[in-house]
Amino acid sequence: MALFVIADLHLSSDQSKSMEVFGARWTDYMKKLEKNWNAVVGPNDTVVLPGDISWSLRLEDSVADFRFLDALNGQKLVGKGNHDFWFSTSSKVSAFWREHGFASLHILYNNAYLADHCIVCGSRGWFTEEEQQNTKDEVDYAKIINREVIRLNISLKEAVKLRETDGRNLPLVAFLHFPPVWGGFVCREILDVLHAYGVETCYFGHIHGAYSAPQKFAFEGIDFRICSADYLQFTPIPVFLS
Repeated sequence: MALFVIADLHLSSDQSKSMEVFGARWTDYMKKLEKNWNAVVGPNDTVVLPGDISWSLRLEDSVADFRFLDALNGQKLVGKGNHDFWFSTSSKVSAFWREHGFASLHILYNNAYLADHCIVCGSRGWFTEEEQQNTKDEVDYAKIINREVIRLNISLKEAVKLRETDGRNLPLVAFLHFPPVWGGFVCREILDVLHAYGVETCYFGHIHGAYSAPQKFAFEGIDFRICSADYLQFTPIPVFLS
C-alpha cells in the first residue's frame, strides 16, 4: 500500500477553463493524468492531493470533476489550494461526496492520516509578501498567515496523537499547497511550525512552469519537494522520506 502525491490537478471536466495558457504541457492534461495515474497507482494505494483540485466555483458544480477523481485508482486525501473555491467546510464537502458515492475521497484539512511509513498532515499555507500577490483590495496578510499557522498546528497536533497511538514513532510529513520556501521567499511563520514539530519532509504545489528547478532542495534541515502536476508531467510520485 504505497503513498503517492500530486498537486494542482486543476480539473475542468466541462473544459470551461483552459490551462494551456501555462504552456503546451497542459494540452489534454486530464487524459494524461488518467493514463499516468492508473499506470502507477494501484487500487490499494493512497494519493495526497495538496490543493487546486477543481476549477468549479461552487460545490454543486464540481460533480463531474470529483467523479473523474473518484474513478482513478486508490484513496485520495484532498487538501485545499488557493483556487479551490468549491470548498466550503469539511463537513459539507464530506457530506457532498458521500451523497454522490465518492467513497475514495477524503478531506485533508485540520486533521491527519496514518500511512504505512509516515503520518500525513498539512494545510494550505500562504505567501505573505505583498509583491507576490495580485489582489485589488487591501488585504490583512497578518490575519491570513495567522489563520494558516493555526490550521497547520491543528493538523500537526492530530498527527502527533496518531503517532503516539500507533507507537512506531513514524515521521510527520507535511503536504502544503503553497511553498514555505521558494527562490528568495521564506514564510518564517510556517517554517517555525514545521520546526516545532520536527517535520523533516515537506511537499508543496502551486508553482507552475518552473521545470528547470530542482524537484528537491533543503532549507534549514527540511527537505522540500515540489509536486505540481505539470512539473511531474501529470504522474503521481511516491512519497520519499529520505
